[in-house]
Amino acid sequence: MMNNEEPRPEDESAPQAKQPSFAEMIGSNSSIAQNADGGIDLLTTVGGVRGILETVLPGFLFIMVFAFTSNLTWALIASIGLGMIFMIIRLVKRSTLIQAGSGLLGILICAFAARNSGNAKDYYVPGFYVSAAYMVGLIISVVVRWPLIGLLFGFIRNEGTEWRKKPERLRRYQVATWILIAVFALRLAVQIPMYFSDQVVSLGLARALMGVPLYAAALWFAWLVSRPAVAAGSEPNPPGPAA
Repeated sequence: MMNNEEPRPEDESAPQAKQPSFAEMIGSNSSIAQNADGGIDLLTTVGGVRGILETVLPGFLFIMVFAFTSNLTWALIASIGLGMIFMIIRLVKRSTLIQAGSGLLGILICAFAARNSGNAKDYYVPGFYVSAAYMVGLIISVVVRWPLIGLLFGFIRNEGTEWRKKPERLRRYQVATWILIAVFALRLAVQIPMYFSDQVVSLGLARALMGVPLYAAALWFAWLVSRPAVAAGSEPNPPGPAA
């Protein structure tokens, strides 16, 4: 006897592996993260180990290849190639693309600056403008009494913008913002003299060391400086339960 039953559709209740959407793939995962104690999770905030490698290694590889070969073309190819490899890895793993994508864009801009002038040291010129822009923006925010670190940390701490009505909180966030200003000012103060004195290798190493590591340290210090004071006789909230 022939079975006239139509094939049943797959059980819709069965769990399906969720594939990330394109929007999720290009979304950022570099927002400020907190640990169980309510402190700042620096490693996650700066994009994790992979994010640090994507940020630091292309520039470091550029200066190492140039130092050993004195060939600008090979140094640029190595830097751009590594940036593309990081992008491909993220595409294959279907993870967020914004960090690798923005890193690759930055590499291309730096490579264009160096190639256009024919001088390896110009690879680092775009970074000077970026640091200067951040520094000026942060200074303006302090002058107008809307410190940007306060806007960022305030929402993370569920303070919104109410901290502006409290002189002590405002002062703390201004100090925290000055810490980040100092980072960008220090980068310019150290690296620009190296640029004009043609210390290309030293400039590349300084850029790597004063990039993510220095920024992460300053962000952590700014978080500590700006945390609310604990009232006398009270204790801070205990950390959440372990997962």
